[in-house]
Amino acid sequence: MKALYFEEHGEREVLQYGDLPDLENKENHILIKVEACALNHLDVWIRKGWPGLNLEMPHIGGSDVSGTVVEGNGQWKEGDKVVVDPGITTKQDSWTEQGLDSMSPGYRILGEHISGGCAEYVCVPAENVHKRPEGMTATQAAAPLLAGLTAYRMLVIRAGIKKGDNVLVMGSGGGVNSLSIQIAKHFGAEVHVVAGGSEKKVKAEELGASFVVDYKANENWHKELFPVIGRKGYDIVVDNVGKPTWTRSIQLSGIGGRIVTVGNTKGPIAETDIRHVFSKQLSILGSTMGSHEDFAELLKLLNSGAVKPVVDCEISLSDGAKGHQILEEGTMFGKVVIIPD
Repeated sequence: MKALYFEEHGEREVLQYGDLPDLENKENHILIKVEACALNHLDVWIRKGWPGLNLEMPHIGGSDVSGTVVEGNGQWKEGDKVVVDPGITTKQDSWTEQGLDSMSPGYRILGEHISGGCAEYVCVPAENVHKRPEGMTATQAAAPLLAGLTAYRMLVIRAGIKKGDNVLVMGSGGGVNSLSIQIAKHFGAEVHVVAGGSEKKVKAEELGASFVVDYKANENWHKELFPVIGRKGYDIVVDNVGKPTWTRSIQLSGIGGRIVTVGNTKGPIAETDIRHVFSKQLSILGSTMGSHEDFAELLKLLNSGAVKPVVDCEISLSDGAKGHQILEEGTMFGKVVIIPD
């Protein structure tokens, strides 16, 4: 089968497009012909590698799969249009018993620990296969999967978002942030956004943000937020940027505020003024992925139309390295989706 893969960690030059051995279906698994696979920043980080990440090579990235069943079981038959929950539970333990699958040491992510969907076919556990949301194309269905699962758990489960909360989202163009705006709005929050550029500012407003500042137009963008939010500050701040925004996220948080993070696209090491943390009694919450129940709730939001996929572009599998380039440059708004040739 054709695939986009790498045999060693490094920059985009390590990515190869070519033939790898055909997949064979396994017991309690479903063989799927990939129609679309969205990229995430995770794909860039995995390609570059980090200490302790020991992958079986060659490795295929891609966590967000939408496709057609080739070989099914009693529940799924050939030709069914499906999507894949990218979080794979490999063992049962005290975490999974509590419905906290992503905290289990046995939790694996498609495209990270296990070769993923940037290929013509993928083989996944039957329990991870779900019906494609009604009325969506393969591209639309692939776009919100990992990012939507991540955003849902981050805001609903970890931060406990509720009607009337004031939410600030640092960034707008990435998959998690574009979906966070919609999910926060759906749960009755007022959403403010820090966007990069006038075009992204307009798009963030279209997704439901009631106030947006453009950090490219004003290096002191945080001063535009103080008159709007007032002395009370924000109930929830979503900061997946890291180093450039972390200090201001803490300053902008209100008493009892929750700062939630699922990543660090611009740097993992940031300074924290602990005085703000204890004096305002802030909660700093990390989150990653989500449970199978969380994924089912995301699908409900997608099926109801409460959350809509945000797609930046489609790129052919053979030109997949260009997708990595777009993510690294941060020029997208929404998801970059890979389509098998």
